[in-house]
Amino acid sequence: MSRKVSLSVLAATLLAAPLAHAYEPGDFVLRAGPVLVDPQESSGDLRVEGVRLDGAEVGVDSDTQLGITATYMFADHLGVGILGATPFSHDINGAGDALAGTGKLAETKHLPPTITLQYFPLESGSKIQPYAGIGVNYTVFFDEDTTSTLTNALGAASTDIDLDDSVGLAAELGVDFMVTDHIGVNAAVWYADIDTEATIKAYDGAGNKVATGKVDVDIDPMVYMLGVSYRF
Repeated sequence: MSRKVSLSVLAATLLAAPLAHAYEPGDFVLRAGPVLVDPQESSGDLRVEGVRLDGAEVGVDSDTQLGITATYMFADHLGVGILGATPFSHDINGAGDALAGTGKLAETKHLPPTITLQYFPLESGSKIQPYAGIGVNYTVFFDEDTTSTLTNALGAASTDIDLDDSVGLAAELGVDFMVTDHIGVNAAVWYADIDTEATIKAYDGAGNKVATGKVDVDIDPMVYMLGVSYRF
């Protein structure tokens, strides 16, 4: 068989083969992989009994956990996305002129469920599927604890801390590359507007509350994920 005939046969075979459609209405795409939450925080000054302490700020460190996302395609080019993860754990550290270098003051865990409306600009036959989404993030804080560093700095016998839950805007960019009809790889990044007020209470040896402090923190993290995907 000549080279020309061979190429013609190959081309005809490829044209006759069914297209590997990436996404169509009714498809469900599940993704999993490591997720890094990197706070881009800014903090107000700590207020104790309503008196602001200049330069007494806090910072929040980053954490990586297992992330799980899902997309349901309800129309051509449109889907609903959900982001979930195992609980993130963050240290709350002293910052600002007054508290820089004091170290870990408290710790907390949080879950950041996020729902977005996603737009996929390419046709369903494309194995590369970039997308953009916008929606809402709801962050739940729990398991908050203070350290002896904070307790001693306040001259108290004991302390506790409570962080308000947060509701805010979320935006995302991502891309899926389908390796087979069902399996692919994914990379995505989110921005979440997470604002909270931390309330710190100090107690004496008898358990009586002697002081209350509050500090506003805009956590506003960038969230990065690299994972594998499966299309149902």
